[in-house]
Amino acid sequence: MNDALDEYGLIGHPVAHSWSPFIHGVFARQTGQAMTYRLHDVPAEQFEAYVLDFAARGGRGLNVTVPHKMAAARLARELTPRAQRAGAVNTLSFMGERLLGDNTDGAGLVRDLRDNLDVTVTRRRILICGAGGAARGAIGPLLELDPVEIVIAGRSLERARALAADFAPLGPVLGCALDDLLLGHFDIVINATSASLTGAVPAIPATVIESAALCYDMAYARGATAFVTWAREQGCPRAVQGWGMLIEQAAEAFELWRGIRPDTGPVRRLLLTA
Repeated sequence: MNDALDEYGLIGHPVAHSWSPFIHGVFARQTGQAMTYRLHDVPAEQFEAYVLDFAARGGRGLNVTVPHKMAAARLARELTPRAQRAGAVNTLSFMGERLLGDNTDGAGLVRDLRDNLDVTVTRRRILICGAGGAARGAIGPLLELDPVEIVIAGRSLERARALAADFAPLGPVLGCALDDLLLGHFDIVINATSASLTGAVPAIPATVIESAALCYDMAYARGATAFVTWAREQGCPRAVQGWGMLIEQAAEAFELWRGIRPDTGPVRRLLLTA
């Protein structure tokens, strides 16, 4: 590791599309932090050994993305309350023998919805497509805003129902299969699947979009993602992708690592105008 600069990065598979190094670079310059941030493309079978070696060589922290979020939760020796609740980790912090796992995804999503997009979640019905690590990180923070109900739709009915059961003590959550959505309208539809990474769309009926005021794709791309394009074609008045969530969850991780909260406004303007 570089003796002068603290080492951070993003670990996942794939990661080449990620803008995280740019975002954290802006944060570091803005706050005067001596650090570097690099991408680490690591397949699932090498994840644990790679992370432990990174920490042993003096690495200070890693963001974690698909497909490693639940593996990171198992690897961490200590979990923050929100990571423990989610059962998934997107941020690892190494402090001596301490290997701390956190989940900043949900906080980033909520901050983007509430503060950047001026979206009201309270008393709204929400559909989350996907029952993996991204969904797990989002449900708890969304429930704190008191929605009418959150419906989790997954490819596996059993997995969606199990995830709903995990969060049922915190609020009204139901699980169903993607092709068998519970009846009724949704005010907000969130794509928490990885489908957009391959240009696909979750297999949900187009009728789900008819009443939605907002469709939100947790994924992001230079142009519109497949989900955003599809939602607009179905007549959704507002369909956005996850640039804001990416930036806000990164700020949460940066604050955990460096003890200072960066201003996300300049990064939002740079990325959204680019």
